[in-house]
Amino acid sequence: MRFYVLTVVVTAAATLALTWAVWRIGMRYRLYPEIRERDVHKTPKPRVGGVAMFLGILVAFALSSQVPYFAIFWGNPAQVWSILGASLLIVVVGVADDLWDLDWMIKLGAQFLAAGIVVGIGGVQIFFIPLGGQIVFSSWVSFTLAVFAIVIVMNAVNFIDGLDGLVAGVALISNFVFFVYSYLVVRDLGASSYSNLASFIAVALIGACVGFLPLNWSPSKLFMGDSGALLLGLLMATSGILFAGGLDPTLLGDNDVFGRSQLLGAYIPILLPVVVVLLPLLDFGMAVIRRMSRGQSPFSPDRKHLHHRMLDMGHSDRDAVLVFYAWTAVVSIGVLLMYIGTTQDWPGEYGFGLGYVVIGIAACLVVTLVPQSRVARSARPPVAPAPASEHKPEPRTS
Repeated sequence: MRFYVLTVVVTAAATLALTWAVWRIGMRYRLYPEIRERDVHKTPKPRVGGVAMFLGILVAFALSSQVPYFAIFWGNPAQVWSILGASLLIVVVGVADDLWDLDWMIKLGAQFLAAGIVVGIGGVQIFFIPLGGQIVFSSWVSFTLAVFAIVIVMNAVNFIDGLDGLVAGVALISNFVFFVYSYLVVRDLGASSYSNLASFIAVALIGACVGFLPLNWSPSKLFMGDSGALLLGLLMATSGILFAGGLDPTLLGDNDVFGRSQLLGAYIPILLPVVVVLLPLLDFGMAVIRRMSRGQSPFSPDRKHLHHRMLDMGHSDRDAVLVFYAWTAVVSIGVLLMYIGTTQDWPGEYGFGLGYVVIGIAACLVVTLVPQSRVARSARPPVAPAPASEHKPEPRTS
């Protein structure tokens, strides 16, 4: 565990310094586009923060190459370098899009190319799904599923990037929960080492988000842009596939850990990697349906995302972000608690986690549907009208 903690600290410190440097360079050379109609901010800000996050993640991988504890995944260097190469490609394309507004077909093509590099060269594929048994896919089905899964998650994360600190905070919470989950599963399965590439990627993303948030929190100095959002989506999807798609279904079937709950035990290995990106996926799915129903491209921009709707309801920028954090934490931690309930002697196995989710969702619904700004306005005492003056005011002279 201490090597994972060291990775978070080093990555966060490096990303923070790099973010400050990128912000200074962005302001000096005016690396920011004009404000668009759908944008929430009113002053131009650099959208190249993803470059700093990528460089911070590179620092994390450089550190891991020198630590014997992480040698287990450096034993397959092609996989590591393919992930880093795909990340570099998507960051370059993201920066170009933020500066010059590329055609959506070019961006989508680059996303499929990056996913193809990770899947084809790195071998990050969904070979089987552990649903209580061994469901094996053919090589082409496995390749196709993995590529589309990565592209969908990339766009889902990118779609919610619209408020200061939103994506970085949601990704921070999601990757923290995913890391804890992957760490516990590896422990419960009796592995000889807790070191694996999926957990390491989650830790590197935690550090990158921690280092980026200070300059991205409202009022922000810069944005991560498409380069950062697409990078987060690429690596989050990759770590999820590495972990869930690589679990041995024979171990899952023989291990008592996953057999204690007939309902959850069969689905938990693939459930949480999806849950941690549930909010972005929901926004992405709604946007695609909304735009295609109007005969538009699914990637055509609009101002109907979930965070836009929350602003229209009366939430402030910061309150809307905190509500998103709450939803992400409630759902992801709830599923994590369900898993822990199947490994401990808790009454009802996963009932505690389910109760947490129900109560948490109810609380989130309240804070979502009743914006704090509306509560504050309703709590103010009505202002009595000023009494009419008996004399007309004298005209003001200049």
